[in-house]
Amino acid sequence: MYAQFGPAGNPDAFYAAGRKASADMPEWLAAQELFAYEYQCSRGVTIKQSTAELIGQKAAQYNIKLSIHAPYYISLATEDETTAANTERHFLRSLEVALWMGADRIVFHIGGPGKGIDRRQAMERAKRLLAKILEKAELQGLTGPKLLAETMGKQNQLGSLDEVLELCRLDSRVRPAVDFGHMHAVTGGQYITSTEFAAVFARIGEELGADVAQNLHIHFSPIEFTKAGEKRHWSFGDPFGPPHEPLLDIIATHGYTPRIICESAGTQAKDAKIMQDFYLGLLKKDF
Repeated sequence: MYAQFGPAGNPDAFYAAGRKASADMPEWLAAQELFAYEYQCSRGVTIKQSTAELIGQKAAQYNIKLSIHAPYYISLATEDETTAANTERHFLRSLEVALWMGADRIVFHIGGPGKGIDRRQAMERAKRLLAKILEKAELQGLTGPKLLAETMGKQNQLGSLDEVLELCRLDSRVRPAVDFGHMHAVTGGQYITSTEFAAVFARIGEELGADVAQNLHIHFSPIEFTKAGEKRHWSFGDPFGPPHEPLLDIIATHGYTPRIICESAGTQAKDAKIMQDFYLGLLKKDF
């Protein structure tokens, strides 16, 4: 088995080719020789069951691995009852759509701690609400897809690697989604060396087991940042980090088989292919 590469959402080139519907993405991706796709529900889960099922059928036909990005509106650490209820609804709705689509992973943001709120207290609230959501999902039969807590790129957001791993220890259904662009931004420019990338895989293996590290879900893109963290996603060729080469070197050297979703701005499929080609080149050198 090899690492899989693909885009988050539909790139500019997809529309430039005259395509319009996300159900056309699996065929288009297969023509690009890419085999992963993260469907975006980031602005809300509004997709119809028939459309989700069609995407899933096409993905199966073209051997595309599917994941979903849950709505940005999720806020697990909220103190507001209405926001908590909406967060629960977003999770359950995302799980429903994932099952329709045959997606095996749902990426989500933990949310912010709230102004003036201690991060430790916020994490305890987040864990309590997520545990409640997991219980309700099981009661409703919404099981199967993994819920992936994403590492975040801004100082005022919950989602450091430590916080993500803490959430993952709640339940085997919760796993990490490591966004190395976010981690590069929030640390002020770290995660540029093989040693730094390797340490993440090692830490996840120690905390959650070798299988989780082996099959890690990764987001990657160049990101511009300020002291507050992430400012803007860019594309390969723009003068921003992190570099993809040392990450892929670690993946190829250790035989990891992650799913790598590229979030470059508009060129996410093109840049995913650049990463895939570099990775396959590394594998050939090992033969």
